[in-house]
Amino acid sequence: MSRPIRVLVAKPGLDGHDRGAKVVAAALRDAGMEVIYTGLHQTPEMIATAAIQEDVDVVGLSILSGAHMTLFPRVYQLLVDAGRDDVLVTGGGIIPKEDMDALRALGIGQLFGPGTRTSDLVDYIRHWFEAKHQLAT
Repeated sequence: MSRPIRVLVAKPGLDGHDRGAKVVAAALRDAGMEVIYTGLHQTPEMIATAAIQEDVDVVGLSILSGAHMTLFPRVYQLLVDAGRDDVLVTGGGIIPKEDMDALRALGIGQLFGPGTRTSDLVDYIRHWFEAKHQLAT
């Protein structure tokens, strides 16, 4: 591709632990992606607005609070409602497998748990981006 993949990394809700999100943001940046990190305590509306304003390809949510079944779908739906259903919503945190499966069924991308290698996330985003742009050509 002639341009870098643009990724918004966000921490929705009241969870105040952002070490993992910062590690992921650094790994994506090191892999050549443009990364915008929104910081802690973002609402779904703030995240979706930032994603649209920054014209990102991917939104990565880091959720450790247990609110993943509310926050992932809300961010996704706000993007769809704004006509940005082309944005991949992915992320990770403490999410049981059955909830990961339920979120995938709603249109959320692959989700990653603790201990996942950052290279797995980088590869996933790159493959998704390449496939999206092959379909568009």
